[in-house]
Amino acid sequence: MARLIAFNKPYGVLSQFTDRGLGSEGGGGRSTLSGFIDVPGVYPAGRLDRDSEGLLLLCDDGRLQARIADPRFKLPKSYLVQVEGEPDAASLGRLAAGIRLKDGLTRPAEVEPIPEFGLWPRDPPIRFRKSVPDSWLRLTIREGRNRQVRRMTAAVGHPTLRLVRWSIGAWTLEGLGVGEWRELSASA
Repeated sequence: MARLIAFNKPYGVLSQFTDRGLGSEGGGGRSTLSGFIDVPGVYPAGRLDRDSEGLLLLCDDGRLQARIADPRFKLPKSYLVQVEGEPDAASLGRLAAGIRLKDGLTRPAEVEPIPEFGLWPRDPPIRFRKSVPDSWLRLTIREGRNRQVRRMTAAVGHPTLRLVRWSIGAWTLEGLGVGEWRELSASA
């Protein structure tokens, strides 16, 4: 039976167990998964950038890991995205239709404006600017290019301020505090 773990990755944590960055003897001293999860044999199924937060799935089964992470399986990934400004219908339509990025056209996405979501405070907090409003979107994609959501929102003139992955397929962050993890059923 495959082991599957949901982890609510905090801002600033690498999606790996060791820091292979610059620094003495290959260790960069940045925060990694090993500071939160002490379960042998599990590895991230996909990745979440250091400056992104939210759901990261880890498992000990290569086939399950591929089913979760490989874009050809088109598993939906939903994000709560705080953006600069207030996207109009045209901007939302462009996000939904697909955005031309330097590496090609993205697949169509599901996007909807949502009220400010009651998330945990981020450390460090998002920079607040009185003269520039911000708003929240729920954006669901079925691929996973490098920094895709950030590049998509920037392409329509609304840079991402905060990015939280809320769900992957049927697995969600519901009830999971920042920095916490729990075992899941691999059959979801």
